[in-house]
Amino acid sequence: MNERITQYLGRLTGYWNQFSRKQKTLLVSSLAFILLAIILLTVQFSKTEYEVAFTNLDSADAAGIINYLETGGVPYKLGTDGTSISVPSKQSARVKVDVGSQGIVQNGSIGWDIFNESSSLIGTTDNEFNVKYKSALNGEVEQLLQRMQGVSDAKVLINLPSENVFASIDEQEKASASIVIKFKPGYRITQEAVDGYFNLVKTSVPNLPIENISISSSDDTVLLPTGQGGGQAGSLTTAVQENMALQKKFESDVRQSVKQFLSKLTGPDKVEVLVASKLNFDQISEKDNLVTPVDTENMKGIEISAQKIQESYTGQGDSNSGIPGTGTEDVAGYPTANTQSGSTSDKSSSTINYEVNRITKDIVASPYVIKDLTINVAVEPPAGQNSLDPNTQTAIENILSNIVGSYLADSGTTYTDADLQKKVAVFSQPFHSEVVKSNALSLSNPWLWGIGVAVLLAGAGIGMLLFRRRKNVEDIEEEETPPPLLSEFPSINFETVTNENQVRKQLETLAKKKPDEFVNLLRTWLAEE
Repeated sequence: MNERITQYLGRLTGYWNQFSRKQKTLLVSSLAFILLAIILLTVQFSKTEYEVAFTNLDSADAAGIINYLETGGVPYKLGTDGTSISVPSKQSARVKVDVGSQGIVQNGSIGWDIFNESSSLIGTTDNEFNVKYKSALNGEVEQLLQRMQGVSDAKVLINLPSENVFASIDEQEKASASIVIKFKPGYRITQEAVDGYFNLVKTSVPNLPIENISISSSDDTVLLPTGQGGGQAGSLTTAVQENMALQKKFESDVRQSVKQFLSKLTGPDKVEVLVASKLNFDQISEKDNLVTPVDTENMKGIEISAQKIQESYTGQGDSNSGIPGTGTEDVAGYPTANTQSGSTSDKSSSTINYEVNRITKDIVASPYVIKDLTINVAVEPPAGQNSLDPNTQTAIENILSNIVGSYLADSGTTYTDADLQKKVAVFSQPFHSEVVKSNALSLSNPWLWGIGVAVLLAGAGIGMLLFRRRKNVEDIEEEETPPPLLSEFPSINFETVTNENQVRKQLETLAKKKPDEFVNLLRTWLAEE
């Protein structure tokens, strides 16, 4: 066994000695590099990559998540600030779902889950129940606000007054709420979002009017709802920006449509359009209560009820009575007791109820009305002309006048054809870019072709000269270079060697120590024979 190992080591040593020093260095460095690469790749692929799964945690939520991960045997890394937890990337999605389903992350707020901690409330006093109820209500409102766009954190304190059984709903003392909201960096709050916060809190807490809600941001800015001073500065700026954007959008659409239409007549890139407009953004609301007859000819409505009463009276007077109506206590026109002639009286009345048309109209006018519009067009004249043809210019002006008239139809002002012509301007002028192009050299210029050919010929001549010079230098160097010296091959003096074994040992020694020279020696012998 030892002899075989020794034999293998001898062969390996002999094989190693065959390499030169440079080859040995290259082989060792290559093996070292391959070994180092294998080690690094093994460490890299076996290393566990972590991904941040939870951020902006408070101490309670972080402790709950760590307890859950340790119970499940999931490795984790706690951030240096204690507000973030990282888990293996392959398990990140599953851990997020599991933690979310357990309801561990509550952002430091206690919700209605506090009542699910024990299935029985026996032994809970009224005061303890009220404290838990207020804490749960505060926590639920906090969680709702934190789900709103742009809200990073929220702190809510709700004051619920005690109920009075002897007071009506209107006489009950109202609840109040104080809220501090922290917004995400870079978020710009709008008045619509502020109104949403107030409405969310109002509908979440019973018997809580909006005027009893106080909301402030983390930078000590008081937020007010619309109608209580809110939205006067912020919403005004937003409204102005929206109106300006709408006006620019309208002008851009008009410019694009006019340019696209005129380009078909004059050609592409030969028309420039400038549009100026004035829009009315006032929104008008009207309410009309109209009463009109059903029968417009006779100005009557529909008879829905009618009542007619008719009375008649006939009587005979007394013969001893006096002149009718002449007594001190008599009523004029009525017979007295001494009247001998008969008397009659008739009474009739008629009542008819009519129903008419009652019309109520709520009219809200659109706030976007075009009050004024002007269009200026610059057209490049055709090639070889300094101005447009009068017929073409007149046609373009008529087209633009029709466009302006259609847009100003609802402006409330009547414009004549002359007025519309004043709002349109068409002029022709060569564009600056085309002038520059005409003055520049074109590819069809014969001088340019001649210069190009001359440059190519000069370059070809210089190249040929350099090539010939280089070839002459190489020929001179070949002539001056001496012929290579023939390598001297080692020889063995057979006259001094008398034993055949000694010759063989010398050949073996030469073959082992200097194999290249041994091969050259064999070649020389073969050539001599």
